[in-house]
Amino acid sequence: MSRIIDMSSWPRREIYSFFAPMSDPFYSLTFPVDVTRLRACCRERGISFYMAMTFAVTKAMESVDAFLYKDRDGVIVKHERLVPSFTDLTPGSELFRIVTLEAGDDMADFCRRAKAKSAAQGGFISSGPWAEDELIYFTCLPWFPVSALKNERDANPSDSVPRVSWGRWREEGGRTLLDLSLELNHRLLDGVHVGMFFERLTERIGSL
Repeated sequence: MSRIIDMSSWPRREIYSFFAPMSDPFYSLTFPVDVTRLRACCRERGISFYMAMTFAVTKAMESVDAFLYKDRDGVIVKHERLVPSFTDLTPGSELFRIVTLEAGDDMADFCRRAKAKSAAQGGFISSGPWAEDELIYFTCLPWFPVSALKNERDANPSDSVPRVSWGRWREEGGRTLLDLSLELNHRLLDGVHVGMFFERLTERIGSL
């Protein structure tokens, strides 16, 4: 479900108008996240760290109001949810597929459903009853550390889909740290919203 926002009373109207004429309003940033507890939880429950991290990021973004706003060529809409769409390697192959499914409210259940859907998916990409701008795009490069990453995209300055990526984690002072890379549209999201997201993600992982 989504609703159209009245631009005349939208508090962000002036900031949006400042960035709207720019052909490239996107920015990217990378920061470390302490995933020690998430990694331990995945071992305890026998679930995929990649899919658990995908779930945690999705729910943390959903909990920050600004991430729910989307730009449809100058029409602003607000969604009630976000839907993770992640790359996954085909077993025994160098080829990958893109798997998309609703997050739900339970991490272990999402991990089971995501694993099953990925295994059953015959084609490269899955479709479903979601709008394109409800999605979050995820990718993981577990073979090496990633300190920054730029994804491919069409030259559409209204593109409101966050890109999330990470590489290999690292051990530091008894903790497991993961560098998380985000690509966001400045028309809709500022650094303060990333800070809120970081807090919610840290809290979510810490409460496991």
